[in-house]
Amino acid sequence: MPPAAFDEATIYFGMIPIVVRDIYPAPLPWLPDWATLVTYAFLHADWLHLLSNMLFLWVFGDNIEDAMGHLRFLVFYLACAVLAAVAHLLFNLDGNGPLIGASGAVAGVMGAYILLFPHARVFVLARIVIPIPLPVPAFWMLGFWVATQLFYVVIGSQESVAWWAHIGGFVAGVGLAAVMRRRDVMLFGGR
Repeated sequence: MPPAAFDEATIYFGMIPIVVRDIYPAPLPWLPDWATLVTYAFLHADWLHLLSNMLFLWVFGDNIEDAMGHLRFLVFYLACAVLAAVAHLLFNLDGNGPLIGASGAVAGVMGAYILLFPHARVFVLARIVIPIPLPVPAFWMLGFWVATQLFYVVIGSQESVAWWAHIGGFVAGVGLAAVMRRRDVMLFGGR
């Protein structure tokens, strides 16, 4: 999409805290302010942003969908997106930039995974001399990811990354997975 059209789409459909809080009027009068708590998750900054979110969704999402069922997983995913946006909003009350991307919802899927399948092995690329795929328990890989998000929040990173949306989505995923999983799916992989 051309840059001007992309900027317009992110303003219309991205979650802008001052718009959701009714401090500034909505750019699209026909779209309720709260609707951007969902629409933002379907926009991405570029192909790398989209592909990285889809990679994590592909790796972790199918197991979580199996653990919940199709319809519950859809509700779960959208709820994680909304709760991630709310977390971002709460820590950026006067924010005037649009939040976009599925990272918060995908972080929710990762939160569910650490709760339901912490001992499952995931492959990470360890670069010693050449990239080598190493199997690592999901708990360690996802724990490292969460620690990284918290580190960037604590140091006050100035990158244009929604760290609080990631953390909020992750926490939402842990909480929602506990109640939305099928009854026969054990917490912590049954251990």
